[in-house]
Amino acid sequence: MARLRLIQERTPGRPDLGTAVSHAILLRAASGVGPATFRLHRAEPVVAFGRQDAHSPGFTRAVDAARQLGFAPVLRLAGGRAAVFHEETLAFAHATPDAQPRTGTRRRFEESGDLMVAALRRLGVDARVGEVPGEYCPGAYSVNARGAVKLIGVGQRLIAGAAHTGGVIVAGGEDRIREVLIPVYEALRLDWDPATCGSVAGEVPGVTPDAVAAAIAAELRERFEVIDASLDETTFELADSLASEHTLTL
Repeated sequence: MARLRLIQERTPGRPDLGTAVSHAILLRAASGVGPATFRLHRAEPVVAFGRQDAHSPGFTRAVDAARQLGFAPVLRLAGGRAAVFHEETLAFAHATPDAQPRTGTRRRFEESGDLMVAALRRLGVDARVGEVPGEYCPGAYSVNARGAVKLIGVGQRLIAGAAHTGGVIVAGGEDRIREVLIPVYEALRLDWDPATCGSVAGEVPGVTPDAVAAAIAAELRERFEVIDASLDETTFELADSLASEHTLTL
């Protein structure tokens, strides 16, 4: 059974560090210093924009719309379009050392989808892998409920020597996602259907973000030899130095 380091620490009050810490873990995995690591944590309120969004004529307006609604704009690590994180969502990032990361892209997507579906089914959700027509930040490996609403978005980032698979799990608060994405996507001229935005609590009332995190951790422990860990000082310092790469100052 493969070993996996599990980190569940937050970086409260530093929205810029959310992505930067995952970036630092990825770089350390690529250098051969850090082991395979799964980071799972409650998020700060941010709109994570993709590099494609940054080239949109409406990007500045989209960033302003996010700020006006209390969401810090950041540049995401993985590919994809604008996605929302807040206190009732969970951010996850799985960094794996890999000498040829491109060859395993599909496998990592499939493994991530299988993991998340299994975890949500523990909670009673009719979870499935697949894109819901009209979903925000669309992707073939999104996780949905009933084939009707999106619950989890997944993306990847590949670098020499390692791969990152990560995204957002909407445990609750889908109304806040709709509220901010409507003006953001309008500014970016992206079509989507707000009705496709769902949450775990919307499917199974009473389920909390902590319960979702526990279900994911339990599923990880069945698949890996999990080592519970904390962020070390070296990784945190590297993240701090990378934060400016993910901070938008428009």
